[in-house]
This record gives sequence, structure tokens and C-alpha cells, in this order.
Amino acid sequence: MKVLLADDHRLMLDGIRRALEQDGGFEIVGETQNGAQVLPLVGQTSPDLVVLDVRMPNMDGLQCLEEIRRRHPKVKVVMLSASTTPDLIEEALRRGASAYVLKTVDPNDLPSTLRQVIGGTVFSTVGASEASTPSGAKAAGLTDREVAILTELASGKSNDEIAKELWVTQQTVKFHLTNVYRKLGAKNRADAVRQAYQLGLIQRPLGDD
Repeated sequence: MKVLLADDHRLMLDGIRRALEQDGGFEIVGETQNGAQVLPLVGQTSPDLVVLDVRMPNMDGLQCLEEIRRRHPKVKVVMLSASTTPDLIEEALRRGASAYVLKTVDPNDLPSTLRQVIGGTVFSTVGASEASTPSGAKAAGLTDREVAILTELASGKSNDEIAKELWVTQQTVKFHLTNVYRKLGAKNRADAVRQAYQLGLIQRPLGDD
């Protein structure tokens, strides 16, 4: 997969490149810290995917996103940001971002996220702050997305309903559930929910014994 990286912080660029190079399934075809260079680089390198910071000098990331989608509709764009502002996330998705990845994401999760983007999966956000993840989830190795899906599962929602609630595809829900079952050693949905309650990952409804 050919990837173009654009972020105004050199440390962030280096971290992303290192994570993708260690995975071995990606070719970094270009890097820039300047928003004005993004579109010319896309034209020169023909990437499959652009990882683009929301805040870029000389040309705003959202403006870059819109121009990429207009001029190069086959190129997918993942927006990268430290901001969890709902309006910003919604605006990025409205302008055509395939995913909105928070800079708190575990670098080891980035390659799989980018593969899912290329496969057509759309996320609203990836990599929520660790502070929002219960300590039991960290102990079990669960990500914030997996905890969110477990929470919806406990409320009795189907895969289709969970997908609509979290703005992901059913395929993504199944992917995360498979990981949840493996990490918890659960046999099925009911077993996963039972263990989630025991670990304190989710709260039982009031009045539920």
C-alpha cells in the first residue's frame, strides 16, 4: 500500500513511518510538513492513501482533504488530529475523510486501521484517550473501540444496530468482536458480556441483579 504522510510535527511523521515500516506492508512514497505541498505530492506519487494532519501550515488539512477528494477521488484520506471536538470530526467525515484518527492511537494499531480504510471501512474516530478506557480494559488488552462495542453488545443490540450506532460497517463490528472473544477467552456474545461485567468494563443496568 502506497502512503503519503503529512504532519507539521517531525516526531509524529517519524513515529508513523516507523510503525508502517515495521509492519512491512506499506511503502511511504512521500512526506511533508507543509500543507501547500500535499496536493503536488499526491499528483507526483499517486498514493493509495494520505495520512493528513488536520492542522497544517500554509494550507489547512481540511482544505487539503477537500481538494484531494475533488481532484483525486480514488485516493483515500485519513485525518490525524489531537482534537476530539465532535464538530471537527463531523466536518472531516463530511468532506470525505475515510477515518479520523486521534494522535493518542497506539502506533501498533495504525497499520490495521489503514488496511481497514483501504478495504472500505469507515470509522468516526480511532484511538480515543486512554483516560476514557476502564483500567480493566487495559488489563485485558482491550482497545477503546472494543469496549464501546462490548457496551453496545450488553444492551442487546445486533451487529447491524451496533454498526449504525458507532458509524462503522458490520464487517468491522465482527472484526472487533473476534478480537474481544480472543482477548477475554469468551465462547460467545453472552460469555463476553458476562466477563465484561466481572472485569468492570461495563456497568450493569440499575435493578439488574
